[in-house]
Amino acid sequence: MFYFEQLFQTAMNGIDSANVTSAVLAIAASILLLSFLYSAYQAFANGGDVRMLAVSGIKYLILGLVFANYGLVFREVNGMFNSVADFIYNATGVGDLFANWMNQLAQYWQANGSSSLWNLVTGLISGVISLLLILAAFVVFPVCYLIFTIFYAMYGSVLYVTGPFVLALLPARGVDHLSRAYLVNLMTFQAWGLIYAILQVLMSAVNLSSMNAVLNANGVLNSFVGSSQMMLLALTAILFSLSIAVIPFIANRIVRGDVGSTMITLARNISTAAGWAKASVGMVSAARTSAAVPPPAPPPPPVA
Repeated sequence: MFYFEQLFQTAMNGIDSANVTSAVLAIAASILLLSFLYSAYQAFANGGDVRMLAVSGIKYLILGLVFANYGLVFREVNGMFNSVADFIYNATGVGDLFANWMNQLAQYWQANGSSSLWNLVTGLISGVISLLLILAAFVVFPVCYLIFTIFYAMYGSVLYVTGPFVLALLPARGVDHLSRAYLVNLMTFQAWGLIYAILQVLMSAVNLSSMNAVLNANGVLNSFVGSSQMMLLALTAILFSLSIAVIPFIANRIVRGDVGSTMITLARNISTAAGWAKASVGMVSAARTSAAVPPPAPPPPPVA
């Protein structure tokens, strides 16, 4: 199980232990009854629409059963998606790839960080550019992972607490669109873990499963060949940061059926990031070349 999944389970247990769920369900039960009575009035106002009343009654019965075991039902739905995500990432045999990468980067930094940074600093302009890129990458990657973990737990907790209020409006026509919007957001939230696991399999398939794999390949996806080890690790960290950052947007577009524009947007963002990284590496190479070339000799003095 991923760490963000464990954090969300801890958050739900804390919500239940504070008796928040029982209070929410008590209020939602009253809203559900009023919603059903309003739907019965709508059926009567439409000339005694029996079909409309029957549909509202079925919705009322189903929601009543859901509310009676709300915590268990919500956990079962979340556990179903998590089981699929866990199966996907366990198939790679590397565990949580992003978390493992952060641990490996921390170990590499402790062992070689000082010497690598000193070599960069002594490179003058090229060293400064490389230093800024590496520091940005090594800071952005953990921050992106932390933000993703916190937002996953917060997003899920909000859906868990507010779910009964919104679902209680489902029997009544005219306000049931709020319940449908909630279900769309619930599916979007569940898709976060699936996409996270799929990205892990993708990174493992393209030989980015470990730090040693990147260093032995002497490049990132057949690019940046010949760069220093620290630069390769920084570029990989930037790639992972972008992958984590776009998970919510991909999940939202896929659930809403907007797959085409999602892929176009993702490709555009990746190409922009790749262009920025290549430009940075090019600036480093140009700075090193200019530093290696000696300045031109002064012109000879004029002959008297």
